[in-house]
Amino acid sequence: MALSNASTLSSKSVHQTQTHSLISPSLSYQPSSSLVPAKTHVRSVHPITAVHAAEPAKNPVVVDKPLKKSSSPLVPAGSGKWTVESWKTKKALQLPEYPNESDLESVLQTIETFPPIVFAGEARTLEERLAEAAMGNAFLLQGGDCAESFKEFSGNNIRDTFRILLQMSAVLMFGGQMPVIKVGRMAGQFAKPRSDPFEEKNGVKLPSYKGDNINGDAFDEKSRIPDPQRMIRAYCQAAATLNLLRAFATGGYAAMQRVTQWNLDFAEHSEQGDRYQELAHRVDEALGFMAAAGLTVDHPIMTTTEFWTSHECLLLPYEQALTRLDSTSGLHYDCSAHMLWVGERTRQLDGAHVEFLRGIANPLGIKVSNKMDPKELVNLIEILNPNNKPGRITVICRMGAENMRVKLPHLIRAVRQAGQVVTWVCDPMHGNTIKAPCGLKTRPFDAILAEVRAFFDVHEQEGSHPGGVHLEMTGQNVTECIGGSRTVTFDDLGSRYHTHCDPRLNASQSLELSFIIAERLRKRRMGNQRLLF
Repeated sequence: MALSNASTLSSKSVHQTQTHSLISPSLSYQPSSSLVPAKTHVRSVHPITAVHAAEPAKNPVVVDKPLKKSSSPLVPAGSGKWTVESWKTKKALQLPEYPNESDLESVLQTIETFPPIVFAGEARTLEERLAEAAMGNAFLLQGGDCAESFKEFSGNNIRDTFRILLQMSAVLMFGGQMPVIKVGRMAGQFAKPRSDPFEEKNGVKLPSYKGDNINGDAFDEKSRIPDPQRMIRAYCQAAATLNLLRAFATGGYAAMQRVTQWNLDFAEHSEQGDRYQELAHRVDEALGFMAAAGLTVDHPIMTTTEFWTSHECLLLPYEQALTRLDSTSGLHYDCSAHMLWVGERTRQLDGAHVEFLRGIANPLGIKVSNKMDPKELVNLIEILNPNNKPGRITVICRMGAENMRVKLPHLIRAVRQAGQVVTWVCDPMHGNTIKAPCGLKTRPFDAILAEVRAFFDVHEQEGSHPGGVHLEMTGQNVTECIGGSRTVTFDDLGSRYHTHCDPRLNASQSLELSFIIAERLRKRRMGNQRLLF
C-alpha cells in the first residue's frame, strides 16, 4: 500500500473519500531467466502470495507458471511481444559486468523467491494521484538521497528525511491549497549511472563507483569489482526502510496534529524554522476551529499520510527479479518501488531500459535534459504509454534555468500537439552541478531556485500545469549545496559533506525552497480564482 491506511481512490474522488482495506488479491511470483542470454536456465518455481491495496478479492490467485523465454532477435523500439526478459534483446547501457556468472545467477534466483517490496495496488493508487497532478489538481513532491548507502543506513536518517518531506508537504499544501503527493527517493535508490566507466586518482585508474548495490566507493581494486551479493543487502535495506516508513506514515507520527513537532532540532531557531513554526501554529488553529465546530480531527485522513517510494530503473537484472504478475489486473509490476524512472543516459528508444519499462504497469518517470528533441520525447512517451493513460508518465525536466526557458516550451507544445497527457515536473538539481575550488561537487541554491522559477514561468506562459518538483535532499544538517538563507559557503563544504555521489539540499535549504514554491502555487491559485469571477 501507499504508506497509509488510505487506499484505492479514483482520481475523480481524491479530495472526497478514503478507504481502508488492506486485503486484495495476491501478487504472484514469476520466475525468470539468467542475466546471460547465451546460457539460459529454467528456474524452479516458488509460488509467493501477497496482499496489496487493490480491490478486495475473495479467492486470491497464485500464478505459478514460468514466464516464457524470449528468443526473438533485435526488434524495433516498442514493437514485438514483451516479456520480463525481452530487454535482453536490446542494447543495455550502464550495466555492470559481473566476473562470476554462477554467483550472479544464484543471487537472482534468491531475489526471485523474496516477497515483493511494494504492492501493485499501491502503484495504481499513485498513478491516480499523479493523474490529478497532470490536471493541475495536485502537486508532486519527490525527494531523497542522490544515492542511498549501506554506511549511512539508520532509523534516524530515514526519520529525518521523512520528517523534512512532511514539513515541505505541509508548506506546499498550505500555499497551494491542493493535495501534495509525497514520493521518496528512498528504499531502493542505490544504483547510479556514470558518465565515465573509469575514474583516475594519482595515476591509478579503476572502474567507477556505481552505487552500493553494485560495488564499493572505496578507491581500491577489490571494492570496485561488481559483487552480486550487494543486491541482496540492498533488497534487505530497502525492505527495512519501507517498513519504518510505513510505521511513520500510519502510526501517528505523520498526524496533522503533530505539525508543530516535525521541526528538526538544528533548524528550529533558523529563519526557515521560524517561518515553519508560524505556519504550523496557523494549522493548529485551523484544527482547533474544526474540533470546536464538531468536525472530527481523528479521521484517518488527518492521522495518517500516503507516502510512496521511487528510484531510477538502472540495474535491470535486479528489477526483473522483483517483477511480479498481478492477478487482479493481469499486468506486470516491478515490485521494487511504486514508481520508477528512466535516466538521461538510458532512455534510448531502442534501448534495454525502455524495453523493460514499457511492459511494467508502474507509473514511470522520464528524465529530460536540454538535449531532448521534442519529436523524440513524443515517440518515447508513445512507446511507454501507448494508451495515453493519465498518471502513467511523469516528465522530469533537468536543464538549468536558461535552457528551461528556451527548451521546455518546445517540449510542452510537442506533447500537447500529440494529445499526450503527462505530469510535468522540475528537477532543479542535475543541471546545476559545479565544481568548487576545493574540488568537491556542489550546487548553488540560487541556481536551483532560478530553475524552479523558470519552470513555473514557462508553464504560466504555455498555459500548462507545473506538476511538481524532484529534489536530491536530506534531513541531515549537511553542507553540500552552497547558499540559502543560512549561507553555506565554499569554505563550509568540507565540514559536513557526506554524500556518496551528488550534493544534496539540507533540511533548511529544502524548507526554504518549499516556501518559495508555495508562494508561486498561491499566486497561481489566486490568479485562477480571479479568472472565475
